[in-house]
Amino acid sequence: MSTDTLIEANGLHTHYGASHILHGIDFSVRRGETIGLMGRNGMGKSTLLKTLVGLVRPSAGEVRVKGRPAQRLPTYEVARLGVAYVPEGRGIFGNLSVRENLIMAARPGVDGRRDWTYERVLETFPRLAERLDHGGQQLSGGEQQMLTIGRALMTNPDVLILDEATEGLAPLIAREIWRICRVIRDSGISSIIVDKNWKHVTQITDRNVILVKGRVAFEGTSDELTARPDVLERYLGV
Repeated sequence: MSTDTLIEANGLHTHYGASHILHGIDFSVRRGETIGLMGRNGMGKSTLLKTLVGLVRPSAGEVRVKGRPAQRLPTYEVARLGVAYVPEGRGIFGNLSVRENLIMAARPGVDGRRDWTYERVLETFPRLAERLDHGGQQLSGGEQQMLTIGRALMTNPDVLILDEATEGLAPLIAREIWRICRVIRDSGISSIIVDKNWKHVTQITDRNVILVKGRVAFEGTSDELTARPDVLERYLGV
């Protein structure tokens, strides 16, 4: 495994009970790389992410985070290795204020970095700076998404996993989320982004993976994907 490879999965099989969801997935994330994970609903995207971070145990195969076997690690141990996960549905603490949600997550990165401070997060998310005393449950869906991403950045991760980046958000808020994704990319953090809007995804990703029924149906650069309308139509329905 290269020292530039932060996450590497080989031959992943994952089941939910009798349902076989992932079928021998190989997947990797290199340092500084932004990856788009695409596919129609029910194709295994969220299951792959949950398997990578330890929320779901694979029935076969291996996950390594920075060279360390991680397929049996609890999720908090994966997080301590520098992986931050922004789940679909956001998962903020509704009974805590915006300020408290952010401060409770603050810690240096694995190598001691403190690039993402409380002040930098508020500068990146000016809307949150205006709502510091609001409870999480008082925020709009878009504001909750910003808070969840901001909270993840407060851990100074090496890899940020963003599931359904703009799902259900108004166009204006979605544009703000994409702006933030570019800021994260430019800061050097590796990212895995799941979103249905392939045009926005490919504008900021280096590489893209399309899943179909738990298998990798396409893998290539953004230029390679956008040059394949047959692939887009067949696998993404566009």
